[in-house]
Amino acid sequence: MKGIIGRKIGMTQIFKEDGTVVPVTVVEAGPVVVVQKKTVEIDGYNAIQVGFGDINEKKLNKPLKGHFAKASVPFKKYLKEIRVNNPDEFEIGQEIYVDIFKEGDRVDVTGISKGKGTQGPVKRHGFGRGRETHGSKMHRTAGGMGAATYPGRVFKGHRMAGRMGGERVTVQNLEVVRVDKERNLMLIKGAIPGPKKGIVTIKETVKK
Repeated sequence: MKGIIGRKIGMTQIFKEDGTVVPVTVVEAGPVVVVQKKTVEIDGYNAIQVGFGDINEKKLNKPLKGHFAKASVPFKKYLKEIRVNNPDEFEIGQEIYVDIFKEGDRVDVTGISKGKGTQGPVKRHGFGRGRETHGSKMHRTAGGMGAATYPGRVFKGHRMAGRMGGERVTVQNLEVVRVDKERNLMLIKGAIPGPKKGIVTIKETVKK
């Protein structure tokens, strides 16, 4: 399993040799540094913890400072775990660059979606609108809740107005269109979760 942390820069488009247009998201991916190794014997699973993005020492608490000092690596702003088959293939302090991926690879991208605040059921869940004529006051409301005298309550999980966005989202099986190691850039076909400058985790896809 390959993986790296990146920062979403924005979207653009590129042209293939045959002239077709490909919409791509540009991600500043890595370099990340291995901070910790986790094994089945000690932790119950195999993984590596990687750090991305520099941070001032003043902004870290003592436990994190000790964590980085133990690994003898520079302070990093973001820490993520990436599952691997064999942690012994990695060394603490090792840097991982964007060129672990190549053009044509398929990846899963995980990030925090854009927060949209409190929204009604029409926008949040795609409910149909009520009629606009004959004095109807039911235009963009939720409508009936489906419960009469029995059971006399609204079931849990019923789709209503509420907070929308700001959730962990994974988009699967996206294609890597281009990799630029010199500038630590990866171009991924299509859209990925989150706003510009949002932090995303890019992993080898589970959909082989």
